[in-house]
Amino acid sequence: MPSRSSVNKFRYNWDLIVANMLFGANFSFYVSLIRNYLDFQQLFMLQVLAGALFFIPGALFSPRTYRISLGDLVKIFLVSLLVIFGWMYFLLWGSSYTNPIDGATIATLGPAITLLIDRLLHHNEPFNRSRIIGIIAISLGAWLLIFDRGFILTHGSRGWGNLLILCAVIAIGANTVIIKPQLKKLGTKVVMGWYYFIGLLISAPFFWHYIDHTEFWRLPPFALFELGYLLLFGTVWPMHLLYRGAEHLTAVHTALYRYIQPLIAGILAIWRHQAQFDSTNLTALVLIFIGILLTVIGYRRSMQAIRESLAPRRFRQKQ
Repeated sequence: MPSRSSVNKFRYNWDLIVANMLFGANFSFYVSLIRNYLDFQQLFMLQVLAGALFFIPGALFSPRTYRISLGDLVKIFLVSLLVIFGWMYFLLWGSSYTNPIDGATIATLGPAITLLIDRLLHHNEPFNRSRIIGIIAISLGAWLLIFDRGFILTHGSRGWGNLLILCAVIAIGANTVIIKPQLKKLGTKVVMGWYYFIGLLISAPFFWHYIDHTEFWRLPPFALFELGYLLLFGTVWPMHLLYRGAEHLTAVHTALYRYIQPLIAGILAIWRHQAQFDSTNLTALVLIFIGILLTVIGYRRSMQAIRESLAPRRFRQKQ
């Protein structure tokens, strides 16, 4: 009979798998809604509102809320800006110019960004050869997608949209690392509640007028289905699963499951005739995958070197 710890570990891994499947499907619905029915600002405000309605009550009634220190609030405020504006807003803005396959391919940069930020913030060891080569490969993959149509990025171009999505991926990668101590101390519900409370307070004065007099019920039935999916299964549920998994697993786990996103996004985009998987996408994805693999290898080697350097010190302390 499996132990409780192994069951929980399976559950948290499954949380990350499902979250990334749902996030991958988002790109297809983003493109469909933004290009046919809604402004991306409307969709952004609706996502913030849906998150606030779902997560704020859980935070208010959680006893862990009263354990929040001033330092926790400062960090949560910073990360709220990264999540609400750096990730959600830039992701929607970029999706209005690019296609689902490009967007999801760039999202695979998340693992490298997460690991790099984690190492920069928590350790000062030098970069080894694997990590340097990995960073170069990842950079080349991103460069191919952003500058595929030329070196001049014009506002509204596909490359401009890809650059905005890259900014969103950097923001969510930094957030995953920065907020980890608060997730362990306060739990997913409290942290998410404060995210959306702060996000709603800041975004409502600027974006509420986008949805104030919009008659959403007049949208075609399939558009309503896409909108409902994005608000519930594309925002609220996967965010909860992502942070619950990140609370209990390592940055490596959180990062590597991102590779599910381009698979789901690519299948939906091709099926819905929103994009074609061309040689540029394939080359970029291969470069990014190789880069991630080398970055993870370098990460593990660095961690092993740290453990080996600490081992003699621990042995001396025992003596």
